[in-house]
This record gives sequence, C-alpha cells and structure tokens, in this order.
Amino acid sequence: MKSIITISREYGAGGSTIGHMVADRLGYEYLDKAIILGTASEAQVSVDSVLKLDEVVPMNFGFAQSLFDFYNKPLNEKLFAVQADVIKRFAEKGKCVIVGRNANSILREFDNTLHIFICGSLKSRIRRMSEKEMYADTSENKLKDIIEAVDRQRKKYCDYYTHTEFGAAKNYDICLDSSRIDEETCAEIICRLAN
Repeated sequence: MKSIITISREYGAGGSTIGHMVADRLGYEYLDKAIILGTASEAQVSVDSVLKLDEVVPMNFGFAQSLFDFYNKPLNEKLFAVQADVIKRFAEKGKCVIVGRNANSILREFDNTLHIFICGSLKSRIRRMSEKEMYADTSENKLKDIIEAVDRQRKKYCDYYTHTEFGAAKNYDICLDSSRIDEETCAEIICRLAN
C-alpha cells in the first residue's frame, strides 16, 4: 500500500479536486495550503509573504542585489528549503495526499510513494475554470492567458528548484488526462494503484 501520494498538475486540470477525492476515499490527510501555513510558521514570516513567493523563481542577481548580500540566499530559496522540510515531515507520518509544491521531486527517495501528474486539454481546462465562481465573468481568452501563465510559472519553478521537467512522464509513476478521464475515474485509478 502506498502511504504517500503526490499530485502534480497543470492549472485547471482538476488536480486539487482529484486529490481531495483520493484523500477522502483512502482516509488520508489532504495537504496543499497546509504546507504553506507550515512553511510560514517555521520560516517565521507572514502567510502573505509565503503566498506571494509561492511557486515563484527568485529574480536573477542584478543591480538590486547588494554585494554584501551576495552570499545570502534570497527569501524564495529559504522558503523552498523550509517547505521541503515541512513536506518531508508530513511524508514521514504517511497517509497523506500532497498536491503541488514539487513534492514528487522532494520525496523521490521516499518508499511507499505514488507520484501522479494530472494534465488536460486547454479547452477542458478553460471550461473547468469558467465553472469556478472566481472566474465566472472571465472571458475564454483571458482564462487561456491565465492558464498558460500559471503553467509557465510552474515549469520555471520546477526547473529552478528540482532540475526536472514539469509534466515529463519519467518524473511520475502515472500521468492522467482529465479531459479524457473524468475526475471521479482518475481518483478511482489512483486509489486502486495506491492499494
């Protein structure tokens, strides 16, 4: 039985919804924003600061970086390190579903893990996002721009911190296309694999 399930996902592909379903069916703890709150507490910074820097790559060294601060890591990198520690501690307890945050790479050395990637066609992701209350009045073109921007940011974040390619099948145990397989069936497949 796999006691740690990580779910990486394209924006709007339903990864969070599927993660909740899997956690409910298996009786596992669902972790997403909880990791951010744990990171904020441990890094002794505000939750707003962590949310602002979540899945953001540090800016390149430049004129804004003083020579005196050259050897200090940017706050983004410190937060990533703390977040990785928080993820590992949750994983050590087991029975958890961790969505996002490059958990598949952070936990690649852990036994009893199942790493999932959820993708979907752009059309299906636009439809799914338009059904959310916060995007109810957003045009399809704007939703497309938002989805593509978030996916680009996730790819950069993944590459920067883990030196792996976001969404590349070799980095996961299984990839599921939520535009071809509905969320309910995706959750069922994951639960069967976990068992």
